[in-house]
Amino acid sequence: MRTEANIFIVPGVFFFIAGTAYGIFTHWSEWVGFTAILLTGGMFAMVAVYFKMLEKRHGQRAEDREDAEISEDAGLQGTFAPWSWWPLVAGLGAALAFVALAVGWWIMVPAAVVGVIGLVGWVMEFSHGQHAH
Repeated sequence: MRTEANIFIVPGVFFFIAGTAYGIFTHWSEWVGFTAILLTGGMFAMVAVYFKMLEKRHGQRAEDREDAEISEDAGLQGTFAPWSWWPLVAGLGAALAFVALAVGWWIMVPAAVVGVIGLVGWVMEFSHGQHAH
């Protein structure tokens, strides 16, 4: 996870420096761009911190070592929901929420209902049916 963390640390530092430079060059009069650039750096920093925490929790993986063999990563890599339609339902709820921002706030109620149904269905998918554990 060290490589993944470094991939996100570098742009995070860049955006913090660029945001500060932006503030200096605009004489701190344009706060929207300054804030947006700093928040972009913050998002990169959050992902980098998450990868650092994963590295600390799980240790080194085979792809983090120079002397690793390909066979060390063979086998099951995770649990995935096959043929799942629930992400589509959750995405429909998110799309309706974005439509609510443009059209009218009353659409947010059905968007929340559809989104919660999709999220609950996706989370509970392995608790019942063909792929129950």
